[in-house]
Amino acid sequence: MEISGGRMPVHYVAHGTGRPVVVLHGAGVDHRETEACFEPVFEGAAGLRRIYPDLPGMGRTAAPDTLRGADDVLDTLLAFADEVTNGVPFLLVGHSAGAYYAQAMAARRAAQVAGLALVCPLVPGVRDVPEHRAVVGSGELGDDVFRSYFVIQTPEMLDRYERYVAPAAALVDEAALERIGERWALTPDHAPGHAPGHVSAYAGPTVVVAGRLDSTVGYAAAVGLLDQHPHATLAVVDDAGHALPHEQPDLLRALLAEWLVRAER
Repeated sequence: MEISGGRMPVHYVAHGTGRPVVVLHGAGVDHRETEACFEPVFEGAAGLRRIYPDLPGMGRTAAPDTLRGADDVLDTLLAFADEVTNGVPFLLVGHSAGAYYAQAMAARRAAQVAGLALVCPLVPGVRDVPEHRAVVGSGELGDDVFRSYFVIQTPEMLDRYERYVAPAAALVDEAALERIGERWALTPDHAPGHAPGHVSAYAGPTVVVAGRLDSTVGYAAAVGLLDQHPHATLAVVDDAGHALPHEQPDLLRALLAEWLVRAER
């Protein structure tokens, strides 16, 4: 399906009925990865309409030349969420770069966002990023991209990569992502002391999940999100990297189940 994200059509898939849950994927993939990882998480949670858009320049959502940076992507996603949720309070989930946009969306739409889940979030000021290493596997399975993404390198994880991650590569608009990447930090709020890329606080029910072995964004900056989210649960998961939603599905399901309970209060 497609719906207008402002003036730009945004492709998405949706499942179920009830309170909307908008789930944003990271860079270089499309909705298939978040759909594969989060549909099992929401299994058994009745009354949720799960919405998985393709972000601009990825999947089947185009990124026209007028889309110049992160601010334009954010405006597109805000307009998309406004339209697809029809003004109903909604839950918001983001993985990686999707979590960066989700933080800003929650800050801008605090009255509409009933809960925020950030998984392996991209955060300005990324620091203390560990070197990549596999904790399971010989390091010889799959291609270089798989080996640099997963720390659990088993045939099961390779199958997930080949089914839900790798197919998106052919659909990525590399020129558009490079253009957006030149202005990837969101414009700071006008309040004093806000650094470039800063995202304002969101006071609703929040969960932050980071991989201790995440060699893409690390986990240290994610810990700092507690200061911006006064009602946040934080989990730093050992034996998990940036592909945490694939590698630790049972733990992720438990953490998000607790978050869903808090969001329904």
